[in-house]
Amino acid sequence: MNLILPKEYRTNLSIRETQEAIKYIRDTFQKELGKELQLSRISAPLFLEKSSGLNDDLNGSEKPVSFTMKSLPNESIEVVHSLAKWKRFALKKYNFQIGEGLYTNMNAIRKDEDLDNLHSSYVDQWDWEKVIRKEERNIHTLKDHVRAIFKVMKHMEHEVWYKYPQAVNHLPDDIFFIDTQTLEDTYPTLTPKQREDEICKNHGCVFLMKIGDVLNSGCKHDGRAPDYDDWQLNGDILFWYPLLDCALEISSMGIRVDEVSLRSQLETHGSLDRLTLPYHEQIINCQLPYTIGGGIGQSRLCMLLLNRAHIGEVQATLWDSEMIELCKKNNIILL
Repeated sequence: MNLILPKEYRTNLSIRETQEAIKYIRDTFQKELGKELQLSRISAPLFLEKSSGLNDDLNGSEKPVSFTMKSLPNESIEVVHSLAKWKRFALKKYNFQIGEGLYTNMNAIRKDEDLDNLHSSYVDQWDWEKVIRKEERNIHTLKDHVRAIFKVMKHMEHEVWYKYPQAVNHLPDDIFFIDTQTLEDTYPTLTPKQREDEICKNHGCVFLMKIGDVLNSGCKHDGRAPDYDDWQLNGDILFWYPLLDCALEISSMGIRVDEVSLRSQLETHGSLDRLTLPYHEQIINCQLPYTIGGGIGQSRLCMLLLNRAHIGEVQATLWDSEMIELCKKNNIILL
């Protein structure tokens, strides 16, 4: 078990107060995010037909929870891993225009996840997606949206401080941008995770760009599905988290693939067979809008702002008995 147990850990809020703070953060953040990025709240599915090609296969190793439905006996149904592809399809279906976008609550099951302080089998995040012009598919557009999201997170720090001054975690004042190749060149002897820790420790908050492609070393920094983010125009928002002495990923986002980058990345990934799926055909035929989007972890944001040692303190899900006992002995109260 990879569990970090901070010494003399104590929380400044009761369980009831924690629940109230969680609700406040979630309610307030999504309203501010929608206002800042011009996003409308919509409903989203919990599961999708496998044949649609809309489910996200993450880095390719995680298997979705699947089942059959009485009304669709010949179809395999999958619980979503994320809504990365579905959102782009929804923008077209609901007739969103350039500069407009959507956000929604995304709930997923990651049954193959290795559980620790930051990872559970239940994922809850705000998924968002916005229509952009083809000529806006560039690094400047990406950075502008990263800065806007960081601005909302900083605003939330002040909001939480006003209501819970004894519990709020103070965030850095700015976000630092770096790509994975530059990071590898800077720390060539470290593992990708160690590089993230080191750069975040030095800068407080980092947007790490260009994730998914092979680096000069012949290795990838991290895996990314080949058919939603453009690997040259994506990244993760990472905060240094002193309580656990590690980097904490809050958001993964990017400009989505176009007809050129989709084919190129599928070829690199050895997945050109996906081009026959309905979603992928629409991208190749330029029938879907060009978009930027991402996901922002709801529980992780609560964990960050309330300075909690375990994601189970701000999220109700299942844990093994050994972890529950270890946490209890170290004043980490899992919901």
